[in-house]
Amino acid sequence: MRPATGPVQREDPAAAATFRSAVADLESGIAAERLARLELSFDGEPPPRKLAPYAAAVAATVRDGDDEVGWGRFVLLYDPAGQPGWAGPLRIIAYIRADLDPEIAADPLIGQVGWSWLTEALEARTHGFQQTSGTVTRVVTEGFGGKQDEPVATEFELRASWSPVGPDAAQSGIDGHVAAWCDALCTAAGLPPVAAGVAALRQPRHRRPQ
Repeated sequence: MRPATGPVQREDPAAAATFRSAVADLESGIAAERLARLELSFDGEPPPRKLAPYAAAVAATVRDGDDEVGWGRFVLLYDPAGQPGWAGPLRIIAYIRADLDPEIAADPLIGQVGWSWLTEALEARTHGFQQTSGTVTRVVTEGFGGKQDEPVATEFELRASWSPVGPDAAQSGIDGHVAAWCDALCTAAGLPPVAAGVAALRQPRHRRPQ
């Protein structure tokens, strides 16, 4: 599996080489996470075409046995000229969605805790990051009428963006940012932490009996 990248016209050779280096680092991070997290699977995703001249994207699914319990998307943007709100030419956009136990969803601090899953993972896994921005949302689904007997379903959603910090765009340690995203995704899905200092709030599910 390779991250899907967006084609651009009239590529500047130096900028294209820098982006290829960043994508290679992204691929290295995915390969490492595939070995470290057997519960994770990855797929290429069509990258956004209007956010930056260069873009790559990958999606991840978290499985617990036969169940899908989490999903995420990682987008790498590169604009040699930078953009307002960026701290340099690179920007990462991350999305995380996971099933959430109702008692955890009812916690008024879940937004702060959920955001800390990402920031603590970034602190542990990367050289640095700046200009973070994002939201945490709790989604509650209730059944009515013919579905009134269905259990209440709750989900956790995190959307975030940040700029990697490094000596230059080609040396920003994108593999570490991939690892941080995967750590936060797996923590939200209830899996045990791989990185030290990141604590899951609940135990992972067990496979349902067949």
